[in-house]
Amino acid sequence: MITNAERVLELVDDRPPTLGRGRLVCIDGPAGSGKTTLATEVAELTGAPVVHMDNLYEGWHGLPTIGRQLDRLLRPLSRNRSGSYRRWDWYEGRWAELVVVPPVPLLVLEGVGAGSRTHDDLITTLVWVEVPEDLRLERGLARDGAELDEYWERWAVDEQRHFAEDDTRGRADLVLDGRQGSTTRP
Repeated sequence: MITNAERVLELVDDRPPTLGRGRLVCIDGPAGSGKTTLATEVAELTGAPVVHMDNLYEGWHGLPTIGRQLDRLLRPLSRNRSGSYRRWDWYEGRWAELVVVPPVPLLVLEGVGAGSRTHDDLITTLVWVEVPEDLRLERGLARDGAELDEYWERWAVDEQRHFAEDDTRGRADLVLDGRQGSTTRP
C-alpha cells in the first residue's frame, strides 16, 4: 500500500521546479491535523529540509502577518539564492536568530498558512491535511497543554479566516486524511 508521503512525492516528481531550480511542497491544513507527521515522512524519504511555520509566526497572533516572513524565505530561493526567516522564540515571546535556508532540490514547508495564496506561483505541490475537529483539538491540547485552550480558540478563528480567504483546501493538489493510512483526493 502506498503511503501518504509517497503520494505527495509522486506528484512532486511529475512537476517542474517552481522554486528556482528546486521544488516546494507546502503541507497545510488546520492545527492538529497531522501536517508535521507527513512533513517528517516526506523528509525521511528524500532528505529534504523541513521549515516549520510554527517558527515563523509572531506568536499566537502571527498568522495574519505571515506573508512578510514567507517573502524573506521564498522569494530569494525562487532566484536560486538563500532565503531566510526570523525564528520566533515561543518561551521568550520575541524574535530570535535569523535562520538561513540555502537553495535545495526540494524544500518542505509545513504548517497553517504554508500554502498561502501570495506565494502560489512558487508552490510545486500543495497538500491539505485534515482530520475531524475533535481529534485536532485533542492532539493540539495534548501537544501544547490544556492551559493554552484560550489561545487555541483565537487561533481557530484566525486559521478559519485565512483558509476562507486563500481557499487553501480548494487549491490543494492533494487532500489527505491525517489519520494514518486513509487518503482521499480533491
